[in-house]
Amino acid sequence: MASRDEIVSFLDEYLNIKAFPDKSKNGLQVEGKSEVNTIAFAVDACLDTFVKAKAFKADMVIVHHGIVWGGVDYITGLIQKRLKFLLENDINLYVAHVPLDAHPEVGNNAQLLKLLDLEPKEPFGDYGGVTIGFIGEFEEPKPLPLIAQILVEKLKIDYVKSYEFGKQEIKRIGVISGAGGFAIEEAVKKNVDLFITGEFIHGSYRTAEDLRLSVLAAGHYATETLGVRALMPLLRGKFGVRTVFIDNPTGL
Repeated sequence: MASRDEIVSFLDEYLNIKAFPDKSKNGLQVEGKSEVNTIAFAVDACLDTFVKAKAFKADMVIVHHGIVWGGVDYITGLIQKRLKFLLENDINLYVAHVPLDAHPEVGNNAQLLKLLDLEPKEPFGDYGGVTIGFIGEFEEPKPLPLIAQILVEKLKIDYVKSYEFGKQEIKRIGVISGAGGFAIEEAVKKNVDLFITGEFIHGSYRTAEDLRLSVLAAGHYATETLGVRALMPLLRGKFGVRTVFIDNPTGL
């Protein structure tokens, strides 16, 4: 059994949550039990996640996408349903959005590079004055289809969307999980051969096409399972808690 407040304090400091501009209210969004035996980890703070967490007898849920974005005006509708479930079951909800993208060790983007046996070589992806992504580099170029196949196998997904606008032989890779299209122009300026992200929207398609930058889109959900998964052994080892991962893929 571990103290909720000690876990929260550790995460706040380790993830440096105050350093990042974010619509998400990072940190402890909902207060539950003061003592924690089991922590459930998931990408999304949705009702299905909460129901499964209760089935696992979780005292805390740690997610990437929380339930408070900017603020709460009224406790009605969906926010009421989600809060009601958590409060009635005394479950803590801890959220790490942009801080978990950006972390150099357990972050989504660092972990995404590690799937390709690459280390984060340099920061990349300006987001409100801070960088949240990374660039990694192979010693020798690798064919783009091979990189796509590695992601399919390591992320355990059916396919990766490949937009082969630029180079086929890849040495320098920039990564931003989730919705990373905002960083395409920066990727080109930093001589990236391949940009890897989660989802790829219409406008970003045209930007990459015009700039002749190859892109792999491996799914918003899939690319953001990595950070919460990487936190699991860290908290298990430090606090002696039981950990479980709740998989709720969207296919997006």
